[in-house]
Amino acid sequence: MAMATMMIMTSRMMNISPSSSSSSSSSSSSPPLATQSLSAPTKPPANNLPLRTIPGSYGWPLVGSIPDRLDYFWFQGPDTFFRSRMEKHGSTVFRTNIPPSFPFFVGVNPNVIAIVDCKSFTHLFDMEIVEKRDVLVGDFMPSVKFTGDTRVGAYLDTSEPKHAQIKNFATDILKRGSKVWVDELLGNLDKFLDTIESEISKNGSSTYLPHIQTFLFNFLSKSLLGADPAVDSDIANSGAFYLNLWLGLQLLPTVPLRIIQPLEEIFLHSYTYPFLLVSGGYQKLYNFIEQHGKEVVKRGQNDFGLSTSEAIHNLLFVLGFNAFGGFSIFLPSLFNTIASDQTGLQARLREEVRKISGSTTRLGFDSLKDMELVNSVVYETLRLYPPVQLQFARARKDFRLASHDSAFDIKKGELLCGYQPLAMRDGKIFDDPESFKADRFVGKGKELLDYLFWSNGPQTGTPSESNKQCAAKDYVTLSASLIVARMFQRYDSITGDSSNFTAVEKAK
Repeated sequence: MAMATMMIMTSRMMNISPSSSSSSSSSSSSPPLATQSLSAPTKPPANNLPLRTIPGSYGWPLVGSIPDRLDYFWFQGPDTFFRSRMEKHGSTVFRTNIPPSFPFFVGVNPNVIAIVDCKSFTHLFDMEIVEKRDVLVGDFMPSVKFTGDTRVGAYLDTSEPKHAQIKNFATDILKRGSKVWVDELLGNLDKFLDTIESEISKNGSSTYLPHIQTFLFNFLSKSLLGADPAVDSDIANSGAFYLNLWLGLQLLPTVPLRIIQPLEEIFLHSYTYPFLLVSGGYQKLYNFIEQHGKEVVKRGQNDFGLSTSEAIHNLLFVLGFNAFGGFSIFLPSLFNTIASDQTGLQARLREEVRKISGSTTRLGFDSLKDMELVNSVVYETLRLYPPVQLQFARARKDFRLASHDSAFDIKKGELLCGYQPLAMRDGKIFDDPESFKADRFVGKGKELLDYLFWSNGPQTGTPSESNKQCAAKDYVTLSASLIVARMFQRYDSITGDSSNFTAVEKAK
């Protein structure tokens, strides 16, 4: 239960990317860094739109943020919070407050300009007009003690020299890991599925959330760090738990759990928890990388000019916050989407997978090239349930922001907050936006990938040192597609929901 609770609290972040091999061999797979050749969406010319004052207000100084805080955490929840204000102001761009805030976080400014449509959202990725220094989760920043007194890459702006070093280090980690990525993914996935089958046989159902995290921790440690948790019994047994606690304590002040109020407000959102509570587990993870991930750490030192501690703390952040945390949120959404479907989607997925790869052929990234439906299901799940709900950026200078129908003047220093679940339901971009459409991104629908922003940039974009797009965005989507493909090689059908599998029918 503790691990599952911490998973829910990490629903803000993610970072992981891939190249190719034949479908019969995967050990040399290395996913393509740009899976589509489509160009990124261009922002509409603001001078052709009517200029409008940004609606909304921040209320009275200090106390004005309290009603917004209570709505966000307690009375409404994030989705209703943003929808109701969009409808009230008749605008997809408006002023509001995002917690944490006064009276418990005096040094945090909750004032933001909310953005909830696709076209406005693109401004968050334009590094000429916005900066990303220390705004990963808004104006609030967890203590750097959680990352060894190091500002890791996720908190750096592209203008900071260290950003290029760390972004290139992350890209190098992925290239190195691509040699074993597919084998480790599929090998640990099969162990995960074996466990699910065994529990269903014994108990009639399997709560898969803890098993997902064991699968992810082992697969990601070996692929990203080149370190096998099996060499350290404590890390093998408790590594995922240590990461969950570390993630959860950092995010507690920002994440609405919607459990028992007012206890949640009193005990979870009223103050930050000290790093001391998780320092022991974090140090064990640090030592594990230092001892068993030496090759990767040395690359960070010799090839990218990082100190030993900088390399290890950034590796831990990539492993825990971006990869482990992101997949831990996304995969349950993907499993629930497929396992609870009543429209015949599973039969269509099964037919496509077996037509292209059979039921026993070893899968690789090349296997996915013609699996349009499999890939579309992954994209559509990311559209409706993005692992990172909020994207923040601070205006680097004065500029004019354009939505679909209006232009707005933004002043230097103002904080922009994009709420992705609403932006990804933009009816001017996506047909029937509230519905899950499995084949939305099939054929000509691939053009909509220009507007799929889960990775801090469009799916058609290319991560580089000059932007903040997830270095591993392609690894995420291709890995998820491989998981779906392998499941429908192995099973004819899967039944379950967002936390449990209740039945699996093996392939005949």
